[in-house]
Amino acid sequence: MQSWLRVTAWPVVAGILAALLVLEHWVLPAGPEESTPRDPQSFAAAVQSATPAVVNIYTSKVVPTRAGRLLKDPFWGQFVPRNQPRQRLEQSLGSGVIFSADGHVVTNNHVIDGADEIQVLLSDGRNAAARIIGTDRPTDLALLKIDLPDLTPIPLGTSADARVGDVVLAIGNPLGFGQSVTQGIISGLERYGLQPGLYESYIQTDAIIHQGNSGGALVDTEGRLVGINTLIYTSEQQTSGSAVGIGIGLAIPVDLTRFVVSDLIEYGQVIRGWLGVQVEPRLARGGDGPTGQALVVTAVAEGGPAQKAGLQPGDVITHFNGEAVEDVRRSMYDIALLRPGESLRITAIRGRQTVDLRAVVGAQTQSPDRQGS
Repeated sequence: MQSWLRVTAWPVVAGILAALLVLEHWVLPAGPEESTPRDPQSFAAAVQSATPAVVNIYTSKVVPTRAGRLLKDPFWGQFVPRNQPRQRLEQSLGSGVIFSADGHVVTNNHVIDGADEIQVLLSDGRNAAARIIGTDRPTDLALLKIDLPDLTPIPLGTSADARVGDVVLAIGNPLGFGQSVTQGIISGLERYGLQPGLYESYIQTDAIIHQGNSGGALVDTEGRLVGINTLIYTSEQQTSGSAVGIGIGLAIPVDLTRFVVSDLIEYGQVIRGWLGVQVEPRLARGGDGPTGQALVVTAVAEGGPAQKAGLQPGDVITHFNGEAVEDVRRSMYDIALLRPGESLRITAIRGRQTVDLRAVVGAQTQSPDRQGS
C-alpha cells in the first residue's frame, strides 16, 4: 500500500505545483510591486539618429544704414566726420542638415542670402566657418561646405513614399533656443502655387515650425530625412498686428533636395530641362465632365525644343509621355526635372485633330516663368 501511495502521489504533487505556477504567472493578477508598466510611445531613437546631422547656422552681413534726422540737420551734421561710412552688422539664424560625411551642408537659400560670414554649430558643440558651394533660388536651397572630421550625415529617406497622416518630426534651431524637436503629421503633399516663379512641390506639416527652423530637417519616425523645413504660413492677429503660426509648415521634399544637391556638387548650378514653350491652363473635359487641365500653347521659343518638335501656338497639350496633364505647375515641375537630351512625347489637340510629337529636351538658361518651361 505504501509503495502504491508513493507511486501515485508524486504525479499528483507535480500536477498541483504546475497548476500553481500557471495561476501565479498567467491567471492571477500581479501585485503592484510586480507589475511592469509599459513605456509610452517614444521617438527618442529617431531623434538620436537624426540630431547629430542637424546644425545651427549663424550668418552676419554688413548693411548700410540711413542717416538719422539729426545727422541731416545743418547744425548737428557738422559734428559728424565727412565721408564716415554708416553701416551696421546684421545677424540672423537658421538651421541646416549635414548631407555627406565630407562636409556638405544643406540649408535654405534665404538663410544665407547676402551673408558675409557663415558659422555652423554642430550638436556636439563644434563649430566651423562655412563656404558656399552653390545656391538655387528657384527651390530656395543652398549647399555649404565645412571642414571638420568625423561628421555624421543624416540618414536619407524618400519623399515619394510619404503619405498624408504619417508622423514626422521637425528638428532645428527655433528662435535661437538651440536644437529643438517638434512632432506632427504630414497634412498634405505636392503643394504648388505658393510662390510665383518657383519650382514647388512642398510637403505640408502641422509640426510646429518657428523662425530659425528654416533649413532644418523634417524626419520620419525612424530618423530618416523626408524634407527640408522652409516656410511657415502665418495670420495677422487683429488685436496686436503680430504674425502668429496657424499650424501650416512647408518642407522641400528630400527627393528634390537630392536632385539639387547632386547638380550643385557636380556643376555648381542646377541643370533643368527646358521645352521652350509658354502655356496657359485650360479645363479639359471628357465625355462625362471635367477630367483635369490642358495646356494652351501661347508662344514657342524660336529654335527651341518645342518648335523643333513641331508644336505651334494654339495647340492644346493634353499629355506628356502618355500621362494626362492634371496640373500646370506639376507639368512644368516634371519637365524641369528632365535632363537635357532626354526625349519627351507630347500629345496635343490642333483644331479637331490629335497630334503626337516628340521633343528633345534642352537646358534651361533662364529663371523659371510661372507658366512656361
